[in-house]
Order: sequence, then structure tokens, then C-alpha cells
Amino acid sequence: MHLETDERVNQVTVGFIAGDGVGPEVMRAAQRVVNRTLELVSDGREVHWEELLVGQKARDLTGEYLPNRALYAMEELGLVLKGPLSTPVGEGIRSLTVQMRKALDLYACIRPIRYFPGVPSPVKHPEQIDMVVFRENTEDVYAGIEWETGSTQARELSAYLRDLGVSVPDDAALGVKVMTPKGSERLIRAALLYALGEGRRSVTMMHKGNIMKHTEGGFRRWGYELAAREFGGAVVLEGQEPSDHAGLRQVVLKDRIADNLFQQVLTHPGEFDVIAAPNLNGDYLSDALAAQVGGLGMAPGANVSERVAVFEATHGSAPKYAGQDRMNPCSLILSAAMLFRHIGWSDIATVVEAGIVQAIAKGNVTYDLARGNDRATVTSTTGFATAIIEGIQESFVSFEFSQGGR
Repeated sequence: MHLETDERVNQVTVGFIAGDGVGPEVMRAAQRVVNRTLELVSDGREVHWEELLVGQKARDLTGEYLPNRALYAMEELGLVLKGPLSTPVGEGIRSLTVQMRKALDLYACIRPIRYFPGVPSPVKHPEQIDMVVFRENTEDVYAGIEWETGSTQARELSAYLRDLGVSVPDDAALGVKVMTPKGSERLIRAALLYALGEGRRSVTMMHKGNIMKHTEGGFRRWGYELAAREFGGAVVLEGQEPSDHAGLRQVVLKDRIADNLFQQVLTHPGEFDVIAAPNLNGDYLSDALAAQVGGLGMAPGANVSERVAVFEATHGSAPKYAGQDRMNPCSLILSAAMLFRHIGWSDIATVVEAGIVQAIAKGNVTYDLARGNDRATVTSTTGFATAIIEGIQESFVSFEFSQGGR
């Protein structure tokens, strides 16, 4: 899934949302890394930053947490780098990130999960983990159709369900799980196109179709039907032998029940590559995988439609740490690298990632990456960004930039 961009483009404008809590600190670090990398490349490519007001800063200046002006700007720019946003407590509004996804129809949450050597991990072989989770973003129980216990709507729906022969207690809180062929198919289509475009081996559909046969079972069924209808010989099913059919790149499509997949990504992580999941399953799985490779501080992410891509830190705003300059900025820096790949600047993304590897290897890292490493030196958000830039400069010496890298 890529924006329609000219491969020769060398000037892009990126909207940035600094975010709340630690957001401004990690955003400054990410922008420093991006700007310095482009200075080193020195081939005319530039990022121009345009601030978009969302969150507490927007509320302070405009009276709204998510002004329409910011949404219009996101649609116009098409590229956004976003820091973490807080959800105001006790003000009756939903997550700002969820509101943005709905308003801009950002239907695919893409989370690459890979291990960087030297990062503390709770598993024995985190280096075997190299997966990309495609999570459906707009449907499932996250559609937000629910009523609290004792409400008129909940009582009326309970009565209606009882008329249909379904036993529902009078005091039940009720929610509706919404899954459609269109919503599921476009997510699975995006995962298959990504796998084919990036040379990945397989796409696994994660579902709980053995219990929820018409919703999550539908997700699985619609995925197989889509593959047969639209992808022909480019997709083979598990158990079939992939063949080099006239040089056609192929990917294996398979499925796993959700609880079984959670077990298998721990015991046999090398068997999984791209995973397509409904909203709730994908939310759980992407965070669980991130925990295996160092936590959310090392996990980038993007929320994407056909026209707009919002690259974001996957961790929260951590307000108790705000202003302390101690948060790991890698989630947002790696999300910026995702942005580079999205616009065809894969060479720059690669050298940014190499800089992170170099910084971690030298042990000058934030507190979360220093745990259990007696040789590590704890540094600040700013200090870690500086170490990454130094690592980029060292990597840059041996990295050849070319037009083909774009």
C-alpha cells in the first residue's frame, strides 16, 4: 500500500503532530534524526515540516482537541508523523487516535515487528521474530456500538434479543461486533499486496472463527475468496507447493485460530511473516509481539488508507514522564523510517535503522534498553538521538546512496 508518489520526488511536506506528555520530546528527537540524515545524504532530498494542532495544544489554542482544520490538512498532505496523544479523562470524548482513524478512514494499522541486537527481551530467540501485522482499523468491537448496563437502549436491545430466542439478562451491558466483507477484504488485500511487493513468504489470517463463525469466520472465508478472485496464481494455499510460474512471485495464504497463533508466535516465530487480523485480535497481537523484541519503545506503526498515511509512536503519552527527557524515541524514529519506505526512500530508511543498531551496540541508551545490561550507560531522549545520529554517520561511510535506492 503506497501513496501515488513520483519516484523522482525529492521534496516532501510532512505534517507533524507533536503529541501530548512525552510526545514533544520524542518528536524533537525524531525530527533531529530525520533532518541530519538528509543533510548527510546531501542529494537534494528534503522533508519540510508542517505542524498540525491536535491534542492538548490544540485545545489550549483553539478550544478543540481535534480541529477540522487539522483533519483537512492531513487529507491534503497525505503524510503525517504523529506523537502519542492522551485521551482526556472525564470529558466524555473517545480516543483522539481512534477519531482520526474513523474520520480519515485509516483502515489498515501496519506494525512491523523485528528485533534489534542488544535489546533486552523476555524470550530466548527474539532474533527469529520478523513479522508485519496488518490490523483492520475501523470495524469489530472497536466500532464503538455499545450501551451501558441499565440504559434504555441496552434494555430495549435485550428485549429484542429475547424475542429472537437469545437469553440476555436485563442488566447486561451490550456491544455490537461489526465485520463486513468490504472491511475485511480491503485489509487482507493490503496485506497480500504488501507481502508480494516486499518478497515476503506468507500471509496468515488470524481469527476466532471456530466460535464467532459469521464475523471472524467470515473474515477467514472472505480472505480466501478474495485471494481466489483477485490474485490467481500469485497466491497459493498452505500445503500447496509454490511454483515459479513464468517468474511470478508467489505468497502462501493460511489461517490460524487466534489463541493457537498466540502460542505459535512464541514457540515457532520463524513460521510467520505477514499477519492479517481483525481489529481486536490485531491490537492484542501487535503489542504482544512488541513485548518480545523490547517493548513498544521499539515498535513503529502506521495507520493508512489509499490517500493518507499517519506514522506514529505506538506507545502512550506517559504524562508522568513528560519533561524528563528520558523516553526511548525509537518507536517514532522507526515510524519515520516507515514513512521513508512509503514514499520510495528505502535507502534512507535502511541507514536510519543501521544508526539505531550502532547506537544500541555501543550501549548509550535510554533506561528501558539498559535493563539487565551492566555495560550499558543510561542516557536521555536527547542523548540517545545523538547516539543514533553518530551511528548514522558511521553507517553512512559504508552505505552507497543511489537513484536505485529510491
